[in-house]
Amino acid sequence: MLVNMNEILMKAKKEKYAVPHLNINNLEWSKYILEKCEEQKIPIILGVSESAAKYMGGFKTITQMIKGLIEDLKITIPVCLHLDHGSNIEVCKKAIDAGFSSVMIDASKHELSENIRMTKEVVEYAHKKGISVEAEVGHIGGSEDNITSTIENATLEECKKLYEQTKVDALAPALGSAHGIYKQKPKLDFELMKIINKEIPIPLVLHGGSGIPDDQIKKAISCGIAKINVNTDLQIVWSKAVRKYLNENENIYDPRKIIGSGELSIKQRIDEIVTLFGTKR
Repeated sequence: MLVNMNEILMKAKKEKYAVPHLNINNLEWSKYILEKCEEQKIPIILGVSESAAKYMGGFKTITQMIKGLIEDLKITIPVCLHLDHGSNIEVCKKAIDAGFSSVMIDASKHELSENIRMTKEVVEYAHKKGISVEAEVGHIGGSEDNITSTIENATLEECKKLYEQTKVDALAPALGSAHGIYKQKPKLDFELMKIINKEIPIPLVLHGGSGIPDDQIKKAISCGIAKINVNTDLQIVWSKAVRKYLNENENIYDPRKIIGSGELSIKQRIDEIVTLFGTKR
């Protein structure tokens, strides 16, 4: 059954663990993630970027695929289908209307007043349908859907204004993390993270979870992070396994065998992520 983020993140915030947000790129990845999280008996947030949605055929196709997998695989854990980095109001509405149970409106590239206006409109539309909304403040660095930006940390005042004026369900404040592969060791602002967590009653989200050292991940969770986004990490372990398989099996051409050769690596990495995040049912 699809659920919104509120049903799984408030418990994580209270009990100080993080729920993994794992991006999906195709049917196989969706299946692997659902199977492993069902085995672990933990909730999961399946993230879908706009480019991934286009690649997989569209929001309706993805919704029906995930619902079908939940039924056919007999998945019993809470599953949240979440639009990751929705770039505008209309794309968020399309995902909601297609059956997504949660969306992120990322208006962080705009001035705070415009970010608030856009976020508020999405929240009002989503909440009428029981859908949760995530927003971003500041600029999380790195590359997301081929859009590169530099890190610009959020402030407490910005976070409070956006929450108070929009009543968004989860907030991703930029606090030193970045998408993609880190060029140098990340420096997260844990003190500000703790203050924001204390001042704002909603769960906090950490983007750019791939490549952050384990000790910083654990500290971030202790400072209030309840959702951590991971994408590049799984792409790296999967691609390494597939390259190895193809190098050792030059005559294989069955796409099921080629794509499936990365299954074990993805599932092993999910085991490690779940343990690190301390995720609970």
